[in-house]
Amino acid sequence: MQAIRSKLDQYLNKYLELWDFYGVIQVTQKSEVLFEKAYGYASIEFGLENDMNSCFSIASMSKQFTAFAIMLLYEQKLLDIDQSAQLYLPANMKIDESITVHHLLSHTSGLYNFYQFEDDFFAGYNRMEYSRNEFFQRYINKKPTKPAGVTYDYNNSNYNLLAWIIEQVSEEKYATFIRNHIFLPLAMMNSEVDDSCKIINNKSSNYVKDYDSNIKSPYYNEKFSIGAGAIISNCDDLYKWYRCLRDRNILSPKTYARFFKENKNNYCYGLEHYHTYGTDSYSHGGDHLGVSTYMQHYYDEDICIIILSNNEAVNQYRVGKAISDILHQFDIEAPTKHEEFPISENKLKEYCGTYLKDKIEVEFSKGKLYFTRFAGNLHIEIYPVGEGRFVRRFFDQIHPYTIAKNENGEMTFLGHTKHSGV
Repeated sequence: MQAIRSKLDQYLNKYLELWDFYGVIQVTQKSEVLFEKAYGYASIEFGLENDMNSCFSIASMSKQFTAFAIMLLYEQKLLDIDQSAQLYLPANMKIDESITVHHLLSHTSGLYNFYQFEDDFFAGYNRMEYSRNEFFQRYINKKPTKPAGVTYDYNNSNYNLLAWIIEQVSEEKYATFIRNHIFLPLAMMNSEVDDSCKIINNKSSNYVKDYDSNIKSPYYNEKFSIGAGAIISNCDDLYKWYRCLRDRNILSPKTYARFFKENKNNYCYGLEHYHTYGTDSYSHGGDHLGVSTYMQHYYDEDICIIILSNNEAVNQYRVGKAISDILHQFDIEAPTKHEEFPISENKLKEYCGTYLKDKIEVEFSKGKLYFTRFAGNLHIEIYPVGEGRFVRRFFDQIHPYTIAKNENGEMTFLGHTKHSGV
């Protein structure tokens, strides 16, 4: 075990020499902590550093709690996950009757996905005051794009709807239900559903890079994340949650089997399942402005990996895989960064322009390229790693962006064509 500890320590220390990571990492096996360390700031403004008690937004890792809450209601026979979801939604929030609760849980509903550059939800509408009915009518109450059950499409709308089903069926607010039926029974006293208004003890602030400086993450109203995100937690509580899933002593075996059953694209209910290293793993990550999180479970081997971050420096999936490789005694490569590919300033300027107004723009400043967001208020430095291939300077990006000419000779980036004359 000491050799494993040493390899974890060596790899993570070397990896984090490359990236300005704020957050915590904890690796536990058979109730023994193999690695545990906090990094960076919980609050730059007050000079407060993260520690192992720090609480973080877990973003889409929250989905497993929503799914589990649905299974609690299923166990009590208050809903049937194979019946139409509209049976359990409020009267003014009806969706296509072919969409079942199961389709929502497994991201196979076929609902329109508004989390894209073209829509004005992200970094626009989600900064506004929250109205459940208006949110539903404006972004979710649209004709499905595919028949239910046919295609996997990861879509936060599914879990927004599940949260509203929980409220309708239980007659409790989503946050109240999660607290009373999951957090309190498991003594997860550091966990809470954030609504962007609550004062949450020990919560680390979220930061992003603008040019080469740390700034506070752009504001968004967490009420719009209901069911799909917004949970705040820490390592201690998440380990309690891991033990709950490992020991399977709350739900019946039949209900647990349904909860963990793999559907399309390796997705269960709020968790992903993979068979690797000759055993089963269950995991989920979270990505949002200033948030990078990941949790991976190996129940048969009693392994729990937790990565929580309040900035966007590390690729939590790469780190999680490296930790898993080490624990299973696989050889791993030493961590590296993408090498910069030399390109002249004139060539770099050819990539500049507006690809989607206020959302996808590339600008040149002081010899560097920036992918600008939020109507030009956030500047993300990108550098070339090949002809037409770029990565973010301050983030461990596995797959480079491609900015290249299409068959018509037009420059394209993220599926959008540069505006002519720009």
